[in-house]
Amino acid sequence: MKVYLGIDVGSVTTKFALLDERDELVDTLYLRTQGKPIAMVQQGLAEIARRLPPGMEIAGVGTTGSARYLAGVIVGADLVKNEITSHAVAALHILPQVQTVVEIGGQDSKVIIIRQGVVTDFGMNTVCAAGTGSFLDHQALRLGISIEEFGPRALESRTPVRIAGRCTVFAESDMVHKQQMGHRTEDILYGLCQALVRNYLNNVALGKELLPPVVFQGGVAFNQGIVRALEESLETQVVVPPHHEVMGAIGVALLVHEEMSATGEPSRFQGFQVSQIQYHTSSFECKACPNLCEIAQLSLNGKVLARWGGRCDLWERTSTS
Repeated sequence: MKVYLGIDVGSVTTKFALLDERDELVDTLYLRTQGKPIAMVQQGLAEIARRLPPGMEIAGVGTTGSARYLAGVIVGADLVKNEITSHAVAALHILPQVQTVVEIGGQDSKVIIIRQGVVTDFGMNTVCAAGTGSFLDHQALRLGISIEEFGPRALESRTPVRIAGRCTVFAESDMVHKQQMGHRTEDILYGLCQALVRNYLNNVALGKELLPPVVFQGGVAFNQGIVRALEESLETQVVVPPHHEVMGAIGVALLVHEEMSATGEPSRFQGFQVSQIQYHTSSFECKACPNLCEIAQLSLNGKVLARWGGRCDLWERTSTS
């Protein structure tokens, strides 16, 4: 049986999704990137190989996420797609009538506006952490609770307190002040949920018309407190897909299936043995413009395979073959 692999490599997590020829989900994998995207892609491939049922053949591989070009070079991707397209395709697959996609990840967040099955607008936040999962991780650590406890305990709030959520520094200061005033931890937790949603709506989604149905994707959708706060703010029920944390990977797997079916070409997948290869990484300063970006590059046996890391796509899109 042919299967299609989608890989979404983000700054905080790396996700894998396997789909069969009917676009049914075969397997998923969710790993912490830990600042080592190459190692996590290799680890994920090794795990997928171990779990792959007998008789299944990888017929296509697609990559997405912030390290999509890097991952694409390593695995031999047949398709490399941006995150907006991948998340939109996955949402439409789950709920064809979706009009708004809210995606909140570890270090970035997005809003995608869809009308009649077509993406008409989007917004992204990759600068401020106050509207992302890392904001919740940091505050949970400050409060001495695990991130897994965050959502359930936030739902126990009776009188949420307002937390300044525009900036993580101000939020932390405000949270400490609320603790000193004697507010319950549960009320502070839900206040943090409301602060994150408020930041998201006032920045990422500012000026966008968020019409229902709304699909909530990304790892932060695990947090029931955020789901409730989002529903209260939007005054509508929010749909959280069963595999919301790997929707980017699912989307690019759907896209590569379509691509391979249309072309009839064999896959360029390098095989699971790439998990054993030792790659070399280095960096240099780009002098193409005044930004002077630090560009990372991937090499194997002295040959440069890929470059990435600039504010623009100059090096990511430059062929080095």
